[in-house]
Amino acid sequence: MGVLSALTRGLVRGADRMAEFTSKRGPRTFYKSRGARPTGVLTSSRKFIPVQAMIPEFVVPNLEGFNLKPYVSYKTPAGTEPPMTPEMFFNQVVAPQIERDIEEGVFNEENLEKYGLEKTQGGKLFKLHPRNFVR
Repeated sequence: MGVLSALTRGLVRGADRMAEFTSKRGPRTFYKSRGARPTGVLTSSRKFIPVQAMIPEFVVPNLEGFNLKPYVSYKTPAGTEPPMTPEMFFNQVVAPQIERDIEEGVFNEENLEKYGLEKTQGGKLFKLHPRNFVR
């Protein structure tokens, strides 16, 4: 259906007819969630079967005796650390691994993919991609 025909239909039938379906406006079989993920499966006979693997499990640490509050004010001063550069990241994450392998005698210059370096670096010292971040 084209844009013009949709506009004409809206003008002829009224603007309210063009509104999107909600759970109140739609037919009895219309099922629309409110953003929460389902915790089971809805069968063809409209029966809900909960699936244990789909139910979220919240792991909350014991905060007994914890003094900090869960709110950080916007008035707090900005951090004093300088922004992270690729050189700083390399020196903190990859360089210690390379030094440890050199001391153990297992360092191989041909196998740099082990440290997150790629052969197609294009002359760059270190390429930041998710594989390099500490987990």
